Amino acid sequence: MHWPFCASKCPYCDFNSHVRHQPVDQERFLAAFAREIAHTAARIPGRTVTSIFFGGGTPSLMRPETVGAILDSIGKAWAVAPGAEITLEANPTSVEAERFRGYRAAGVNRVSMGVQALNDPDLRRLGRMHSVEEALAAVKVAGSIFERYSFDLIYARPDQTPEAWRAELKQAIDHAVEHLSLYQLTIEPGTWFERLHQAGKLTVPDDEAGRVLYDITQEVCDAHGMPAYEISNHARPGAESRHNLVYWRYGEYAGIGPGAHSRLVTGNARLATSTERHPETWLEHVEREGHGVIDEEVLTSEAEGDEFLLMGLRLKEGIDPGRYTAFTGRTLNERRVRNLEDSGMIRRTGSRLAVTREGFPVLNAVIAELAA
Repeated sequence: MHWPFCASKCPYCDFNSHVRHQPVDQERFLAAFAREIAHTAARIPGRTVTSIFFGGGTPSLMRPETVGAILDSIGKAWAVAPGAEITLEANPTSVEAERFRGYRAAGVNRVSMGVQALNDPDLRRLGRMHSVEEALAAVKVAGSIFERYSFDLIYARPDQTPEAWRAELKQAIDHAVEHLSLYQLTIEPGTWFERLHQAGKLTVPDDEAGRVLYDITQEVCDAHGMPAYEISNHARPGAESRHNLVYWRYGEYAGIGPGAHSRLVTGNARLATSTERHPETWLEHVEREGHGVIDEEVLTSEAEGDEFLLMGLRLKEGIDPGRYTAFTGRTLNERRVRNLEDSGMIRRTGSRLAVTREGFPVLNAVIAELAA
């Protein structure tokens, strides 16, 4: 479920998020969400929903009643598994933290908070609207209301030293019960950070310094019982994000809302769909057509195999090469596999193939070699 609105646009963000200076018509968008859910369910009936994720944008700008009504629409369209994971992304401002009880009553049982940094100067530089004090207060509130919660941090920030990141990460783990998402800052095309970087007004750690920070991340999280289960996500055993595992394990998912993507399995085909990105244009499209899908293709067997590698090799558990063969009709090149294994980039454990800790920093190159 993609809610595309934010109170402000962060300078590093290239997500499909939009700022509106007038209140969003939540009732109208709710009706459109319900229509697109019903349209998608008609295409893939009889499914059981195992997880729901409200992403954005900033879903915590939605009223709890809106969230509850969307969940009701999902429940009318498909069966929802008992104990399904229902996550909502939230900004940890004091105002949004006060809504947490409403979200819990609506059916949300997990929140993911965009903390991003644990020092106020860097929060301001990242364009965040909360302070460290507000963020930690929101984390405490989340822990008192929800069974599960997570928060994000961005590292390799301008002028960040290894010592400062090590201390900040230990502080974060003290407040994170089970899950942390830890992303290395990248300069994304079309962002304000890209303009500053090109103008020489923003400097981020180079590849060598970034690798040092990455290694510290693994070391500290391992030592505190929160190892990486995916290249940027760390959890205590059993606390992994079930929803994101659907993506990484190349399962089936329905994306609803402006700029949402789906992978739907119909018959023997896997459909890749995407919806109109601009919120009001999507809204008009749904009201006119019953859905906001503007692009759809049947993936070729080669495309399925490439996506399977791209997603599955992000996971510490790796992949079953037999699934790659099922998608593509061919096996992975044994010579390439053996070369990567000999160089310490991948490992074989039983029937599974996984990237090693040494291979993760060059994951894109490993995937390209296997997919060639």
